[in-house]
Amino acid sequence: MRKILLYFFLLGFTNGRTQSLHRPLAASYISLGAYSTHHVDVFSVAYNQASLAQIKDPVVGVYGEKRFLLAETNMYSSMVAIPTKDGNFAFQADYFGYKNYNESQLGIAYARKVGNQLDLGIKFNYYSFRIPGYENPSTLNVEMGAIVHVSEKINAGFHLYNPVGGKLSKTEDDKLPSVYSFGLGYEASDNFLIAVEMVKQEDLPVNVNAAVQYDFAKSFFARFGIATENETPFAGAGVAWSHFRLDVSASYHPQLGLTPGLMLIINFKTKEIEDK
Repeated sequence: MRKILLYFFLLGFTNGRTQSLHRPLAASYISLGAYSTHHVDVFSVAYNQASLAQIKDPVVGVYGEKRFLLAETNMYSSMVAIPTKDGNFAFQADYFGYKNYNESQLGIAYARKVGNQLDLGIKFNYYSFRIPGYENPSTLNVEMGAIVHVSEKINAGFHLYNPVGGKLSKTEDDKLPSVYSFGLGYEASDNFLIAVEMVKQEDLPVNVNAAVQYDFAKSFFARFGIATENETPFAGAGVAWSHFRLDVSASYHPQLGLTPGLMLIINFKTKEIEDK
């Protein structure tokens, strides 16, 4: 049964261009740290480029998920962030699928602080997908974000993915969708974050992601929440030591089942990481 649902799942990507690469099933686990100053990490940049302005040291991250525990829907993502005195840069590479259907995307992002209360970011992507013997279209697209530090405890922001363009062929319907999101984070303390994000993808209803994160110690934290689109719960935990951080995450789709994920982040600080 899951195989049958999978074919409809991939067919939707092929015909509707819903672009799986843009939001992994564990995206809610990954993205909500963007609306925070204490919990932001390199993968937050993938979901709001403005969060890149908060990265203080060179950092590398890799993430993978086995979507619905099927080999045909594996997803892999890698990120590199490099801060400079003239703003921060990031490079991203993504892959989804298997030999008979796959999507890939390469992107470069830039962000900087504008005063003490506003961060701005932008990212340019090269997206392509491949079906052997059928087609191999590609396109360029852009995404951008802004985060406002309303106070020491409250951060708010918005993100636009592919607001214009992104055509994969000459037809009007054959294009990447536009995606708009708004996020809000409340840091009750340095150890406790409450975050919510509303996501509107073109031709789909609004999805709300909500999560809480608690740091039990300087080297261990847990995060859990829910995405309302398919009533999908997600959770994860991370541990940090020296220059490394390792996260294990999971989400559960009511029809298609479990999606486990694994993330590794390496921070090139000159001293050991004191907190996550």
